[in-house]
Amino acid sequence: MDLTVDELAARAGVTVRTVRFYAGRGLLPPPRLRGRTGLYGPDHLARLELVRELQSLGLTLAAIEKHLRKIPLDAPAEDLALQRALLSPWAPERPEDVGRHELDRRAGRHLDDDTLKRLEALGVIEHVGPDSVRVIMPALLGTSAELAALPMPLDTLIASHEAVERHTTALAAELQQVFQDTVVRSYRESGRSPEERDRLMELAGKLKPLMIQSLVSSFQLAVDKAIRTSTDR
Repeated sequence: MDLTVDELAARAGVTVRTVRFYAGRGLLPPPRLRGRTGLYGPDHLARLELVRELQSLGLTLAAIEKHLRKIPLDAPAEDLALQRALLSPWAPERPEDVGRHELDRRAGRHLDDDTLKRLEALGVIEHVGPDSVRVIMPALLGTSAELAALPMPLDTLIASHEAVERHTTALAAELQQVFQDTVVRSYRESGRSPEERDRLMELAGKLKPLMIQSLVSSFQLAVDKAIRTSTDR
């Protein structure tokens, strides 16, 4: 598959200017020349798609460059597709800008100004206009709205949110490292066979819901244990 820069940009859903910017930053290997025309292949497209996946995770350009430096410029499209498969099942929802009426509809209740302030303090929303807000975590809006409406001091809510975020961030980093060390490394060391790559991509797609279910169940047990321990005291 040979693509001109215009065709590559169209396939990747970016502008030609963006392709050239990424190439200038060393995120893309040089094109193959046919006369004076640069031609791009599946590996260029796969690398652009990987860049977009990393952007959806909220990584800065510097962080993306650091990540891609670990991947050889001559890496085949199949390896880049595997990288995306390992990332995409964990990619969070993208923030959405909505009006107040739509916000109430999604939350399933009317959100007064005080509740909005509490949601903003919790990092669930942020104001982007007089009658428009950005929902940072759309999937958590309903639950967060109920939590923010509880007759509980805001400091308590913020401290609880920060505690959850701190520990889940550390847990996610540790689990990701375990997966890399025990699963991805063995794939690389075994020669990166197509069969093993397909198995790994299927595994990555199934891992997220199972891990989330396990985390919720474990947290419920931990809370029950903490309550019993507190009662015994």
